[in-house]
Amino acid sequence: MARPLSRQNSTKLESIADQLNEIAEMIRSPNLANMPHKSAVGDSHASFLRLAQQLYQMRRRRAACFGSSELFGEPAWDMLLDLYIAHASQQSVSVTSACIGAAVPATTALRHLGQLQDEGLIEREHDTRDQRRINVRLSELGVARMEAYFSAVGGVTDDAYAGPIPTSFLRVAS
Repeated sequence: MARPLSRQNSTKLESIADQLNEIAEMIRSPNLANMPHKSAVGDSHASFLRLAQQLYQMRRRRAACFGSSELFGEPAWDMLLDLYIAHASQQSVSVTSACIGAAVPATTALRHLGQLQDEGLIEREHDTRDQRRINVRLSELGVARMEAYFSAVGGVTDDAYAGPIPTSFLRVAS
């Protein structure tokens, strides 16, 4: 039988819900005017890169712990994280590499790449050194949306996931 939420847990949940609504609105908004501009982001690029790396590594660790990446499959998100890391590190990513980074079968990954391209979040281009290879990268819109997301969840630090999860987060309702 579920017990009622405490005032403290209720307040935490309302705050989280508000943050998620803000993120959802930023993601839905096709208007780049609502996104943080490079000048507003300033020195945040390094922290955004670190956050993207942490999120991607945490997803790989979770899959390893549970023995299956299929339980928590979000190939499009994995690709966006991987492409943001490449963008921030000024590295190119081939379509093949993007598919591998998604940790799903190639056909599934290619379908998600197509969806991301249809949404205007990524762009494909021929590799300047090898015209047989196609590279994929975040579009301006993709970079802006990823940075808007990172900015919205910016409270994450290097130590945010190092310790145990507080029991107050585990027992919201019992």
